[in-house]
Amino acid sequence: MDVVIGSAVVGFAIAVVLAPYLADVVSVGRGQKSAANSLDTIAKGVDDGVDFTVLRRASLDGTVDIGRVSNRDFSRIDALSPVSGKGAVKRFFDIAAAIALLIATAPLLVVVAAAIRIDSAGPALYRQRRVGINGSVFQIYKLRSMTADAECDGARWASVNDARVTRIGKLIRKLHIDEIPQAINVIKGEMSFVGPRPERPEFVEVLEREIPNYQLRHLVKPGLTGWAQVKYVYGASVEDARIKLGFDLFYIKNYSLLNDILIILMTFRVALFGIGSR
Repeated sequence: MDVVIGSAVVGFAIAVVLAPYLADVVSVGRGQKSAANSLDTIAKGVDDGVDFTVLRRASLDGTVDIGRVSNRDFSRIDALSPVSGKGAVKRFFDIAAAIALLIATAPLLVVVAAAIRIDSAGPALYRQRRVGINGSVFQIYKLRSMTADAECDGARWASVNDARVTRIGKLIRKLHIDEIPQAINVIKGEMSFVGPRPERPEFVEVLEREIPNYQLRHLVKPGLTGWAQVKYVYGASVEDARIKLGFDLFYIKNYSLLNDILIILMTFRVALFGIGSR
């Protein structure tokens, strides 16, 4: 039994280490395949609703030129509808992954919640408004990492060495433990396990004004983790959001269950090394 457990741990560790490289291979392969398909389509004179310029400009980094896309490029996104086969598989995977995460981290969450209550005044778990699929607003669950009055002057992005972050908050933000309760949102169907991270309504209003095609990221459910989160640092500005949108749209356009699995494995690497946290 010990040998089996040890082998499983080693195998998982290897998968986490190799995931970024496998993801790069998948993204490059998909980009080449899309380009080839586009050339075939052009040669046949068939208009299948795809913006060929976007496909050619998809980079090896797994992003797209956000200024050259439109709703037309995502006309097939209905394939992720819960009533479709691919959508049903994604929903089943979401629920299974969310339940597994909550069970595996339950003891940790209890300890962290107690530490939060001891460290500073206020509840350990709180809810915050976020924008979901098709622009709908829902309440996201998070472990509190800032002081209870952190936003008495209104919503604002976290900054480097933000004074509002508590002592326990610094640790759980670094390891992304504060996001784990969002598995509840996944089970409720408000989020997916993998997808564009949900943003706050106050910020979305600004970002949709400043960034072209920002609303396209709301074509799918937001995720607990995502392609942009494992490929880019924590975003706290309009420019950061602009860069991350390219990754989000690439993910939406090239969705597959394999990509979701690779992104989850990459997320463990990000969490273990505290990448992308503030």
